[in-house]
Amino acid sequence: MKKTSRKPELAVPGFMFSGIAAGIKKSGDYDLALIVSDRPATTAGVFTKNSVKAAPVRLAMEHISSGRGQAIVINSGNANACTGKHGMRDAAKVKEKAAKALGLSPEVVYVSSTGVIGKRLPAEKIVQALPELVMKLRPSGLTNASKAIMTTDKYLKATSRRIRIGSKTGTIAAMAKGAGMICPDMATMLCFIMTDISLTHAALNHALIDVVARSFNMISVDNDMSTNDTVMAMANGALENKPLTRNSADYQKFKDTLFSISYELARMIVKDGEGATKCVEITVEGARTESDARLAARSVAGSLLVKTAMYGKDPNWGRIMAAIGYSGAVVKEEDINIIINKVKVVRNGLGTGKEEVLHKVLSEDDIFVTIDLGRGNKSAKALTCDLTEEYIEINAHYGT
Repeated sequence: MKKTSRKPELAVPGFMFSGIAAGIKKSGDYDLALIVSDRPATTAGVFTKNSVKAAPVRLAMEHISSGRGQAIVINSGNANACTGKHGMRDAAKVKEKAAKALGLSPEVVYVSSTGVIGKRLPAEKIVQALPELVMKLRPSGLTNASKAIMTTDKYLKATSRRIRIGSKTGTIAAMAKGAGMICPDMATMLCFIMTDISLTHAALNHALIDVVARSFNMISVDNDMSTNDTVMAMANGALENKPLTRNSADYQKFKDTLFSISYELARMIVKDGEGATKCVEITVEGARTESDARLAARSVAGSLLVKTAMYGKDPNWGRIMAAIGYSGAVVKEEDINIIINKVKVVRNGLGTGKEEVLHKVLSEDDIFVTIDLGRGNKSAKALTCDLTEEYIEINAHYGT
């Protein structure tokens, strides 16, 4: 596969973006974003598996099967979750008013929200801000849009790539938010992916589901699953290539690039985890099945004991072994080897006596844990961070 290159500017042909302060957040920071394609786009989405779903998620799930979309309105500062019938009406109102402001059919407009759960969406503030939001649409506006979807994020998360599709060069760009309430099976995050490459709905949907499973579904900050998790992808076909199908020569290249972008954003989310001081990448190798590899990786990533050990620079590799053992993966203790930042701490299920060296290694900001289960040839990766006092401080007062 030929290497793809990053596009220095965050712009995608046929798309415009904007981000403004609409008064949803008390801070006065940006809190309302808009993504618009200049033509109807093939659209796919993956949403939270939480049984308690926010109104915008429920509304999006009702319409995503059409495979079409042209605009997405996103607000931060209010999740519009657990708001009952009022919440559904508020989400529908924003959707309809945004469609009118853009001269589009409501069927191709989506809404998304993130923020505090249980408070009614200030729909009137959003509606009143729509003219400014539309007026400020720019091809170069992705940075402002990225700022507007942040909650406890310390920095914006956006990236792009350019790839060759046949004789043409296409673009994929994406923005995401997320720092807390992060748990595998979508984490608490929003991610919006835009491309000018033309794909069939079946191809885009298949790629998105597969990529999300290997990136955003393999991260953990605090083991809490959100009510608002959303990943949406829009492909507007402005490149005018022959629409990619799952059998197209360039389809795998597209999917690989989509994964590269998604994994980069997933890593950004973990590095920005609330209170986090370390980013921990866990690679499980030698698994009997891919499912076993994912189970083991996610179990270690989600272990609060592992996360606190990482923060305290505690060389307690037994916590990793315990998490592997209760993960549900088929393992044998005597087959397991563990390496942390090139230091082999477990060989054939037994410690190697490298605790002093490991303590020093755990002082580093980036920790790489490799676990060989010795059962097969399947592998998986997961991303996590350490758990600190600052996480408690942030979340003890988040709603107030």
